[in-house]
Amino acid sequence: MRVNRWTGVTRLLSIVVGGTLVTACVRNPPPVEPDVPPPPLAPAIEESTARPTLPSAPPSPPAIVGDDDFKFRNLEELNRDSPLRAVFFDYDSTELNSAGLSTLDHNADVLRRYATWIITIEGHCDERGTPEYNLGLGERRAVVVREYLLTLGFDAVRIQTISYGKEFPFDPGHNEEAWANNRRAHFVITEH
Repeated sequence: MRVNRWTGVTRLLSIVVGGTLVTACVRNPPPVEPDVPPPPLAPAIEESTARPTLPSAPPSPPAIVGDDDFKFRNLEELNRDSPLRAVFFDYDSTELNSAGLSTLDHNADVLRRYATWIITIEGHCDERGTPEYNLGLGERRAVVVREYLLTLGFDAVRIQTISYGKEFPFDPGHNEEAWANNRRAHFVITEH
């Protein structure tokens, strides 16, 4: 019987490979999964009482109470419904009266609560007097209000001033009531 040289090599290789596979399987046994009990069966539901499952609605945001919603408003909304009140002045005056001081104390509390707000205090006047005089008077009114807030410990960087004199009246009337309404230091939130 004649043996082909390649047949012997093939048999030898199959023995070596087969032995290696057996040895590999013996060294690394397959992982054993732990015994896990099957999930409990769902209770039977009668077809007449079964209801289709609807997707649940996303959770609604928490309710906002009081003026805390000022944190979430844009600048236009903040200034339209501003918690900052105007300070009013007597005719041709830059003195803060008791009502003005009370208003400033209220505004200071608001500014402490919203410590990131940067404001501009606008000085306004009634229509009487020259434009130049009223620009100066409006500036002095805005500065008096700013200085009072600075004495309460506010950072000067948070408070800017500007004067509009009589150029942008709040009340277009031409009587004492309109003039009293226009003599003011008006607060505008410019950054939040």
